[in-house]
Amino acid sequence: MSDNLFPFSDEHKMIRDAARDFARKEIAPIAAEFDESGEFPMATIKKMGEMGFMGIEVPEAYGGAGMDTLSYVLALEEICKADAAHGVVMSVNNSLYCHGILKFGTEEQKKKFLRPIATGESIGAYSLTEPMSGSDAGTMRSRAVRDGDFYVLNGRKSWVTSGPVADYIVVFTVTDPTKGPKGITAFIVEADSPGYSRGKKEPKLGIRASATSELLFEDCRVPAANRLGEEGEGFKIAMTVLDVGRIGIASQALGIAEAAYEASVSYAREREAFGQKIGEFQGISFKIADMKTRIEASRLLTYQAALAKERSKTTGERFTMQSAMAKLFASETAMFVTHAAVQIHGGMGYSKELPVERYFRDAKITEIYEGTSEIQRMVISRSEIGLR
Repeated sequence: MSDNLFPFSDEHKMIRDAARDFARKEIAPIAAEFDESGEFPMATIKKMGEMGFMGIEVPEAYGGAGMDTLSYVLALEEICKADAAHGVVMSVNNSLYCHGILKFGTEEQKKKFLRPIATGESIGAYSLTEPMSGSDAGTMRSRAVRDGDFYVLNGRKSWVTSGPVADYIVVFTVTDPTKGPKGITAFIVEADSPGYSRGKKEPKLGIRASATSELLFEDCRVPAANRLGEEGEGFKIAMTVLDVGRIGIASQALGIAEAAYEASVSYAREREAFGQKIGEFQGISFKIADMKTRIEASRLLTYQAALAKERSKTTGERFTMQSAMAKLFASETAMFVTHAAVQIHGGMGYSKELPVERYFRDAKITEIYEGTSEIQRMVISRSEIGLR
């Protein structure tokens, strides 16, 4: 897309180009190695923090870059073109962790828990899902009981991105079982808290370098000062934060799709069969046309959601619908494009010698986490029909 078709400032172009340059030089050369090993790429994640990518919208007073939502989306898109695993760590730090504390945290919490994450010194995480509580967060079983100046947490969380390495985690648990979703409360848990431990690390299909694990709480004592928001506000906080997180996943999906598309166009220009370039065959050229069209539609939806979020900082408007549409369409586009890319590459698309098969594996999770495609359709349709 031409820069002239969207309101990019010099600042937008600067962070996009910086992320693109970093991704190509620092991330792309190691992506396959870390995908194979499943090792967390701590060194490059630290460098991303030093460059300001881990707290793009966090004010400079708290160690962030102090930029806007579109800046975040543009940078994340470029990181994910090189490697979606690096990208999801960046997305969680920026949206699921930092945004919640910025919006609902006290001044003391912002000072203590934002700076180390925004600067890349530490890793943040977000923990809502449980083994028996996924899309239906209101059925969670973990509990927190007030004990003087502390809360005592018990329970097990699952599928926590960055769980094995996180220093600080925003955790949602039940404080009043009689109130359903209105009985859920959010806490900022420090990894050195008594009673906190990490469970099994998940063996995943894709985004393998982004560590994912269970978290265990056994009489885990968390200071009351670490409660995020008031008791009973946890569900509202979780859903508000997910609106932002979905913009991040849409950006991730867009980056994956672009990488697969660019590889496919290049291959279609070079590969020959039956005496001509395969891109000259209608079966291939029509795939390219559909891939390009869906990518550009995803881009517009994602950038539109980013602008809606940015407006909300002054207008207070909701952007749930925009983020849900962007996440839904971009994630399904990522699957469509990466599937087509493997097919265009034929046998080489199935080989680990090329990154196309990794793009295909990485794309699938974008249709699942931070709300499945089915949940996004529910959010959109209920908003349109007027149901709760």
